[in-house]
Amino acid sequence: ANHFCTAFNNQTGFLCDDRATCILARQVCDGVSDCRNREDEQEEFCGDLPSSLPGYLVFRCGNPAHWIYADQRCNGLNDCGDCSDEMGSLSACPPCGSEWWSCSPVLFEFCSCIPRQLCRDGVQHCLGWSDEHLC
Repeated sequence: ANHFCTAFNNQTGFLCDDRATCILARQVCDGVSDCRNREDEQEEFCGDLPSSLPGYLVFRCGNPAHWIYADQRCNGLNDCGDCSDEMGSLSACPPCGSEWWSCSPVLFEFCSCIPRQLCRDGVQHCLGWSDEHLC
């Protein structure tokens, strides 16, 4: 059965066997049973990560040794460690959303956008200080 679904905020999801419950990709094989029949934690999917997972749940980072769950792509955070999940042709992310400020962050946690709540907080988060002067 195809378990693809779209969870909230248009994020990639996994459809439980009840055909009604849609959980986030990162909730599959996380050690917590989110589907009524525990299919999100079954050996069939979790036996040999990530190759045992359906392909749509997996995003391969720029470094082929690394992967993340598909719903972590374009979430603003540097989940891959090399920003390949947030920048460039692999990820194909839209520009920073309204809750974000576009800059070159000084923190490795972010890639090309920082959360707007970090603007004008007296701490430099962007290389050019735009978060403190313009944002």
